[in-house]
Amino acid sequence: MRKKVIAGNWKMNKTPSETKALIEELIPLVKNTDDTVIVCPTAACLAAATETANGTNIKVGAQNMFYEESGAFTGEISADMLLDLGVEYVILGHSERRQYFAETDETVNLKVLKAFEKGLLPIICVGESLEQREQGITNDLVRMQTKIALKGVSSENAKKAIIAYEPIWAIGTGKTATTEQAQEVCKAIRDCVCEIYGKDVADVITIQYGGSVKAANSKELFEAGDIDGGLVGGASLKAADFEGIVNYK
Repeated sequence: MRKKVIAGNWKMNKTPSETKALIEELIPLVKNTDDTVIVCPTAACLAAATETANGTNIKVGAQNMFYEESGAFTGEISADMLLDLGVEYVILGHSERRQYFAETDETVNLKVLKAFEKGLLPIICVGESLEQREQGITNDLVRMQTKIALKGVSSENAKKAIIAYEPIWAIGTGKTATTEQAQEVCKAIRDCVCEIYGKDVADVITIQYGGSVKAANSKELFEAGDIDGGLVGGASLKAADFEGIVNYK
């Protein structure tokens, strides 16, 4: 049975001191879970996060990473910088990065390849807009995003990847895909992975749902057959709310 992975994407929230305080509050609340718990603060807070979470069951992820090793890329952060801070995971291709910072499927693929090369575990975001859902192309779109993101990725690395299905229309809106809608798309992603790599990889790859996940709906979502946890936004910014999602059982 696949282990659930529950990651909090804090987006552009929390200062370093607030990061430390939130993780300290969270540590006793999630210490007994068998699932993987990840917090993903902004780059400015990663050092505070790794220092505070050290020795606990809370892992730290970054919200973005560039695909070059170093150079004249003002404002970017490299895989080596993340590793030196003790970061283990990195969110790649979030819809907000695609919308506001012109990320493409191709640049997401470059980042995925670099993450695996360096030993970081990517959380690869895919998802459709409301218009695309209404046009009936959701599964086609997420399959395309998945295939391009995983281009050139070995079977062994694909087993370690995390794919987060995040319908854009449900991010930060309070709207949540029904369990049936989320399960349908997550299964389509798993079927796509099976086509690329075979059943051995598809059976173990982690596929999360993200989009207004909260304590009230996490249990039903996470018990669906192809949903292996969640990428949580706003509800990860308060310890009590995030604890309710982590301890959904």
